[in-house]
Formats: sequence, C-alpha cells, structure tokens
Amino acid sequence: MTNLPVLNQNDLSVSYQGRYSRLTPKEYSILETLISEPGKTFTPEEIYRTAWEAEPFDCHLVISVHIRHIRQKIEANPSRPAFIKSLWGKGYRFIPGN
Repeated sequence: MTNLPVLNQNDLSVSYQGRYSRLTPKEYSILETLISEPGKTFTPEEIYRTAWEAEPFDCHLVISVHIRHIRQKIEANPSRPAFIKSLWGKGYRFIPGN
C-alpha cells in the first residue's frame, strides 16, 4: 500500500489507505497542483490561477474551503493534516507521507 494519495483522472478520485473518494473538478485540480511539486509552497493565488484558469480576486477563503474539503477526503485526521500543510500568510504545501 502506498503512503501517498493516488489520483485517478478518469473519475476524478483519490485513493488512500483503502479509502476511495470522488473529488470535484476544482478539488482534483488543486490536489494535482499540490502533489505535482511536493514541498513547494503554493500561494492561494497560484492555486486559484491553476484551478480556475483566471486571475484571482480575494480568493483566500475560497481556497481554504476547498483545501478543507480535500483534507476531509484524504487525511486520517483532517484537523491535524499530515499531507496538506498550511503556512500562515504564505499558502499550502503538500508533504509526502513517511
């Protein structure tokens, strides 16, 4: 079993530790962006540009809500995330599992 969430583009899903969850297209795009460069901090604006393919305007709350939904689908304990870390005032970073 892999220590990383596995994305499936065909049905916009994520699998992790035997759990399977469908993602919305935006959730999929956000998670795909974060996983594409583990350890890199993405600002909310960068995430918004990728997922919406538009210039962001006051996007911090929108991104934080989507991140919360993704965490509920991939994290064992969403309130203590292991994969998607928040860096206060900077953005979000994907940290691969051990």
